[in-house]
Parts: sequence; structure tokens; C-alpha cells
Amino acid sequence: FDWIMPREIITLQVGQCGNQVGTEFWKQICLEHGISSDGMFGNQVFNSDSSSNTPIGDRKDVFFYQADDERYIPRAILLDLEPRVISSIRNSSQRNLYNAENMFSPSNGGGAGNNWASGYHQGEEHEEILFDMLDREADNSESLEGFTLCHSIAGGTGSGLGSFLLERLSDRFPKKLIHTYSVFPNQQEVSDVVVQPYNSLLTLKRLTLNADSVVVLDNTALTRIAVERLQLDHASLAQVNTLVSTVMAASTSTLRYPGYMNNDLVGLLASLIPTPRCHFLLTAYTPLTLFEGDSAGLSQVRKTSVMDVMRRLLQPQNVMVSVPLKQGCYMSILKMIQGEVDPTQVHKALLRIRERQLASFITWGPASIQVALSKRSPYLPVSNRVSGLLMANHTSIHALFARTSAQFDKLRKRNAFLDNYKKQPMFQESLDEFDDSRNVVQDLIEEYQAAEKDDYVQWASSNA
Repeated sequence: FDWIMPREIITLQVGQCGNQVGTEFWKQICLEHGISSDGMFGNQVFNSDSSSNTPIGDRKDVFFYQADDERYIPRAILLDLEPRVISSIRNSSQRNLYNAENMFSPSNGGGAGNNWASGYHQGEEHEEILFDMLDREADNSESLEGFTLCHSIAGGTGSGLGSFLLERLSDRFPKKLIHTYSVFPNQQEVSDVVVQPYNSLLTLKRLTLNADSVVVLDNTALTRIAVERLQLDHASLAQVNTLVSTVMAASTSTLRYPGYMNNDLVGLLASLIPTPRCHFLLTAYTPLTLFEGDSAGLSQVRKTSVMDVMRRLLQPQNVMVSVPLKQGCYMSILKMIQGEVDPTQVHKALLRIRERQLASFITWGPASIQVALSKRSPYLPVSNRVSGLLMANHTSIHALFARTSAQFDKLRKRNAFLDNYKKQPMFQESLDEFDDSRNVVQDLIEEYQAAEKDDYVQWASSNA
């Protein structure tokens, strides 16, 4: 498949969470492509074309480009409004991997103080520098397909600066895809960020209007999965971030090791998003292993099979979003299965899932379980015979947005904690932006609720 023109993807890592998750993602895909922590290529090949020692269809150039000294450099832009995380990356073992020109934290960086409006305004102030970086990376691509944004929605930088970038990217690059990995806050713990619901809702508006697809990763579910599935007493932030990076790496595997299907981002997403606004996706992965240093940790699942992996992917306890999957229905399901897979086993597993009615689908459109067989990295020793990633669009995601909205309403009703927002240009004149964001999210909730019903198509045409 070397003849396929690479469709490059530029990754934007924004804020503390975005950069920590992004760092884990690059560690993982460097391992998967035989690239060392300083960008040099040349790892042992475990799984190659028998006639030579070259791996089959390794498309590094989707996420990397080669520098003049032959090193592989990630197509990544690292942004933060306070210097701590970027400084730690500059002093880490990966310091020679990234392009130093693509790291930005302002010299007077005091951060965004967990304030969406501050993050957004600082984006406006630094727009020229930020888009110099973006334009340089875009011009460095032969056939740019789109952008991936990695951020959290609850703090100040990932939410505010992330929102600013989403708006400007969709203006400046209207024909390019914008795909995000968005980490939602843990709603079962009392947050030390009291204004989290404000930040989340303002960001959700931009994720609804300016992104083409959003992979929703919910800290509530991630923490639970890390404790239950990996049998940890307590899940550290680094371990939760590793789960997110596992999903990022697995969801891009067919782009980096292409097969006949899903070998570009638009092909991958087109099957998952039946209507433009319903573009919030949930994920599951099995069997989970944690990467410890440069090697994979032990999985809790000792024996894997195609049937077992495909069944586990539909179990609510493996899904990385806390929503009631027993309510509502699937709009689409894509399972990426990696490893020793015989297509007849896939067919049998699909029949079994249908017989047991393990997944219920929308009635108003064609929907079924799609399966993509994904190639394994030849540079990593195999820890499980079969592994799988689920990417799905499920109507019950509206429960997550409703919880965020309810928390927002409690604060907004009392006009609590608004002083720091009123100091920023967007909110000096009025607080209309809060109410507009709330309306956009309410429309999104109602659209997902309508999609559960048989008459959704008529509802959509009357609400167009």
C-alpha cells in the first residue's frame, strides 16, 4: 500500500491534560513504528514480510515527517499557557523527538487559572504565533487530511484555548477534518475547580459546532476501568492518561498500517456519523495493558479469541464513558480487530451477537456492526493473540451532556463565581455567551433523544 498518498494529520496538544495524554500517545506510536525516543528509526522487526526484513505497509508519514538528519519528527504542536508541562517535556527522554519550534508557552505564562474566558482571550492575543506554527506544519504536508485536537474540557487552557483553536481552524481550513479526543471531568468526585461546569459547557458548544467528530473520554469511567480492569488499588493520572493514549493509538492504527478499508480519517468517520451534529463517539478497548517504560504490562485477560474480544467490546463496563447503554440505541458501531484473525471467526461472532441481541440499533436508518481488520505493528512483540477497539455512536451519550448541563444550571441560576469571567473581553458587555452555549447543548441533547425514536427523520426535517 506504499502507493497510497499519505493523508497527513497534524496533532494539537493543548493544556496540561492534552500534553500529558499526547506525550503518552507519541511514546506508544513511536514503539509501534520502531522509532526511538530521539526520533531515530531502527528497531528489531518481530513480524515482517517473509521475503525481506521490511514490515508491510508502514505509513509513518501520516503522523511523522523526516528531518534533514533522517530523524522522524511528530507532526505535533504542543501548546500550554503555563510552562510546567512543556518544560517537563523539554527535559524528558523525548526532548529530541519534537520540533522545538512547535512548542509554545508564553514567557509570562501564568496559565488560564481554570477560566475558559482567560484561555480563549490568550488564544486571541497569541493568534499570530499559533497560526504561524499551524501554517508551517500544513505547508509541510503534501495532502493534509485534517487536525486532531487533544485536550480536556474542564480547566482553562484545554477548554478556552482549545475552543479558540476549534473556531479558527474551521474558519481557516474549512475543507479539513477536525477530530478531537476530549477528556470530560470526573463527575463523581467533588472538583477543586468550582467553575468546571461553565468551562465544560462553553467548550461543548464549540465541539458541537466546530468539530467534525469528538471521541468522548470520561474521567469517571476511565478511573473505574483502570481500577477494575487493571486491578489497581488507585489509578494515577499517568495510568489514566495511558488508557486515553491506547485508544488514540488503536483508533489510528488503520491509518498508519492501511488495509482495504478505513485507511483515511474521512473513511473511518463517515461510517460512524449518520447525521452531522450527532458526532460524539464512545470507545472501548480490550484487553487492556499498561505500558511500563518501553514495554507492555501484563494484561488481566490471559486468553483472547475473536468472539471473546467482540463480546467484551459491547460490555458497558468496558466502555470509556459513564452513560446508561441499556437505554437508547446504537447509531453505528465500528470494531477494529487486530491480531491473528480468520474472517470466518468474525462472521460467526457477528451471528452470535445478533442471536443474543447484545446491541440494539436505530430503526430509521441502516445500522449494523462493521468490522475492520487492522494490521499489527511489526516492531512490538505480541502480548495477546487478538485485541480490539470499539468506536460507536450511541444515543445515550446525551445523559453525559445532561449531567453537565444540570451542574451548569445550578451555578448559572445563582450567577455564582462569574467575576473572573466578567474581567475578560467576551463577557464584559453581557453573559449571553453562557446562555447561547446552554441552548446549543440543549439542542444537541434533544437531537440525540429524537434519534432514539422511529420518527427521527421527520423530526430532523422539521427542525432543520
